[in-house]
Amino acid sequence: MFSFFKKLAGKPAPTDPDTTLPQADETTRQAPADSSSRAGSGVEPAPAVAPELPTTVAEPSLEDTPKLSWAQRLKHGLSRTREQLGKQLAGLFSRGGKIDADLYDELETILLTADVGVDATQYLLDALQARVKKDRLTEAHELQTALHQALCTLLAPLEQALDVNTHKPYVIMMAGVNGAGKTTTIGKLAKYYQSQGKSVLLAAGDTFRAAAREQLMVWGERNNVAVIAQDGGDSAAVIFDAIAAAKARGIDIVLADTAGRLPTQLNLMEEIRKVKRVIQKADTSAPHEVLLVLDANTGQNAVTQVKAFDDALGVTGLVLTKLDGSAKGGVIAAIAKTRPHPIRFIGVGESLADLRPFVVTEFVDALFEAPAA
Repeated sequence: MFSFFKKLAGKPAPTDPDTTLPQADETTRQAPADSSSRAGSGVEPAPAVAPELPTTVAEPSLEDTPKLSWAQRLKHGLSRTREQLGKQLAGLFSRGGKIDADLYDELETILLTADVGVDATQYLLDALQARVKKDRLTEAHELQTALHQALCTLLAPLEQALDVNTHKPYVIMMAGVNGAGKTTTIGKLAKYYQSQGKSVLLAAGDTFRAAAREQLMVWGERNNVAVIAQDGGDSAAVIFDAIAAAKARGIDIVLADTAGRLPTQLNLMEEIRKVKRVIQKADTSAPHEVLLVLDANTGQNAVTQVKAFDDALGVTGLVLTKLDGSAKGGVIAAIAKTRPHPIRFIGVGESLADLRPFVVTEFVDALFEAPAA
């Protein structure tokens, strides 16, 4: 059962239209109950004890010490993509024969069916043909090394670790469509940064989706992380107060959840733009990262989402989730050729240990065995 922190008090009401918003409640595992409301907030006092969580809220896994190495978990998590792409490529290169037009045609089909995308597929084919000409390759098996290197070269710009030490608090605004795994990713990121000795505060800014607030509160409870929340109301208000609380307490990182948006819902996309403007009112340098969470199962639709959210918010990084449930991991290559934003993290399972920074060689090696030197 959750108890409530004393609400933030004494902060003057903002006069800017974007920040004249209802105030948020805060919940955490260890706080004493207090039902007092902020002066002048116009918000009814919060109950001393939060209601029982709905039984539909999934509890996050706390598997912190997996038996398998990360390379093994990644390989296992990418098994469906590996089946679709890696094994077909291995079969193509190992069956012998000369490098000819038919081989290129078959390779093109394999790449396209793995959602590598037209532009990325053409890039890889051009790179292979250039390598064949340069090194005078003739046998099909000789293309394995060339393709491995070409794919690593294509994806290399996406491997950029997120540096959260440049600001305090470092505000990360999370965006994405409903169902992409955004709220779960926030919980996993909280645990990831805690393991690095960082203090974290969560802002339950998805105030529209059923049980989103409760789901984030579960993560806060289990990780012993404070959660700024509001039962309904305005997403921007919650995040504004979270940043203020983080500043007051010297918190290192604020992870701000936002309501899921379909790129075609122009009026709702405008609302998420407002959230970003309000964040900038709370901290002129924020948000320091706009992370877009993508579900790998959506394939080429993920590229469309990157374009839409980038145009609306100026996306600075990506998180690709659910790679373990998809045969469409090749979409990473498609992203590299359309909107090559850094992929900060990838997710290949349900446990906390299954969300890790994106490393190109690890990813490519997991798709098909690294060729012998």
